Amino acid sequence: MMKPVVKKATPAAIAVLRQATAISPSRKKASDGLLPSRAHLKQNPNSDHNSGLAVDLTHDPEKGIDCADIFKQLQYDPRVSYLIFNHRIWTSRGVDIYTGSNPHKNHIHISIKENHSKDTSPWFAWLDRPVYKTADQARLAALKIKPLPKKKVKK
Repeated sequence: MMKPVVKKATPAAIAVLRQATAISPSRKKASDGLLPSRAHLKQNPNSDHNSGLAVDLTHDPEKGIDCADIFKQLQYDPRVSYLIFNHRIWTSRGVDIYTGSNPHKNHIHISIKENHSKDTSPWFAWLDRPVYKTADQARLAALKIKPLPKKKVKK
């Protein structure tokens, strides 16, 4: 029996794509996806895409969206049910070879646990940090940070 198809993806799934785009506005989006196409429904009638609990994110390491890194990092995110990328699948039991018809080489599939469907907290916190090539670049950036105002002392 096929999982029913929702009309809208969950807030958590939508947040994945929005946050990736906020981090890398010019990233490729060719393999992004939330809800299933007709072809996808035929191929996988019980996909988590049907329930809006899955998202596909395009692999674009040149623009900062490296799905190999995301595959490793999101294994520690309690919101994630399972991940698929580049012939591999991660579940709570660990990483295994993925033998499905789509090897997911151009995108990562992220399935979200139902109890986290509304959680839009940061998905890529480790990506949203500046990376400096030299210590001098880091020092210059630090000099531009404004200090916090001093607390007023009550008398």
